Amino acid sequence: MKKSTLALAVAVGVLTQQAGAAGFIEDSKATLGLRNFYINTDNRSGSADPSRNEEWGQGFDLRFISGYTQGTVGFGIDAIGLLGIKLDSGGGTNGASNNSYGGTVFPSESNGEAVDNFSSLGLTAKAKISQTELKLGTLQPKLPVIVTNDGRLLPQTFQGGQITSNEIKDLTLVGGQIEHVKGRNSSSNEEMSIAGANARTAAGRDSNKFIYGGGDYKLTKDLTAQYYYGNLENFYKQHFLGLVHNWSIGPGVLKSDLRYFNSSDDGANGHDSAYFSSGNDEGFRSGRGKVDNNLYSGLFLYSVAGHTFGGGYQASNGNSDFPYLNQGDGASAYLTTDSQIAKFARAGERTWQVRYAYDFAKVGVPGLTAGMVYLHGDNIDTVGTNGRENNSDRSEWERDLTLAYVVQEGPLKNVGVMWKNATWRTNIPGVRDQDENRLIVSYSIPLL
Repeated sequence: MKKSTLALAVAVGVLTQQAGAAGFIEDSKATLGLRNFYINTDNRSGSADPSRNEEWGQGFDLRFISGYTQGTVGFGIDAIGLLGIKLDSGGGTNGASNNSYGGTVFPSESNGEAVDNFSSLGLTAKAKISQTELKLGTLQPKLPVIVTNDGRLLPQTFQGGQITSNEIKDLTLVGGQIEHVKGRNSSSNEEMSIAGANARTAAGRDSNKFIYGGGDYKLTKDLTAQYYYGNLENFYKQHFLGLVHNWSIGPGVLKSDLRYFNSSDDGANGHDSAYFSSGNDEGFRSGRGKVDNNLYSGLFLYSVAGHTFGGGYQASNGNSDFPYLNQGDGASAYLTTDSQIAKFARAGERTWQVRYAYDFAKVGVPGLTAGMVYLHGDNIDTVGTNGRENNSDRSEWERDLTLAYVVQEGPLKNVGVMWKNATWRTNIPGVRDQDENRLIVSYSIPLL
């Protein structure tokens, strides 16, 4: 039995004896989240099948969060049950193929067809002393070096342990280790990888150890400094520095979000081609090589009277794409450019963006919001068949539109409806342009 599994079993045994203790039940919460999710992706260039990916399903997300038993050390347990039911897989256009990671939303059978349903159960044992909390089991961290993806029918989850401490005023410290990940279209836990090494072939490579740590410190009530470190064994090491500031200017507030990542190779990634990252690395005809990336970004948002105006810039330097945990089945990265379709973090890429959002509550329609983002990246490095760098003349752009409404009263109160539309174009060789629409209806039912 693995150490983490044994420790979780022991913790559950302790809780079984103390479940009746005051606080464990009284402070518990349970909710059932419902999400109806439709996605249609139109591949508008190239001749490879499929030219269209389409799926529709109903998701159920049942969560129980316990309180803590009494005593110097309090114990508790959390649970998450996930179920996805197929309503339509687009007549075979679910984007899956034989032995693939699955379709856009659902896992696939060996013949590439979407399964009728998929489910999973995650348990998390937890202990708390003073202002320090330890969790062991199913985790969903949202930190600069590891971000849980929740962009489909069901969310991504990780397996491991994490400790969070708030013992020092204005300082939050976090540290942990992840051993496995369950993708958003999967029922099974798998080891971790990065783009370039994540193919499910004999050449694909994985790791079962990702360690991370860091903290947030509020220098003032309006200024927060961040440092985090992440290390995926045999793939990459990553340092992050961040600075977030809110400044009241006139009738509104200006938010500044500055980020810097330094990423380098670790272990086998420095010499074994099976572990190489995607992106330009001169000397390799495949356009793959060891991790070598520095990424700088700044995003500035000004909010006033329901309007939010924004602009930003990001530069990706080095010989590889920006690395992040990525099994090839959909993942998130802590980037100001992580968008509906693309991430804009390729080797050498320079990206600028503009944003606008409006809250219609200011004109008497509470619950209705709309937003637009436009990003343009150029100077992307690519490698030719001779193993040498091509001219850096490749580019991409994306335009995202979002319209959302949450019912404010009546029998449908708190039902949310969201439409997300994206257009992405690029001249990178072998990469297809895309148009995409998502329609999401969601509702959360409190049970405890």
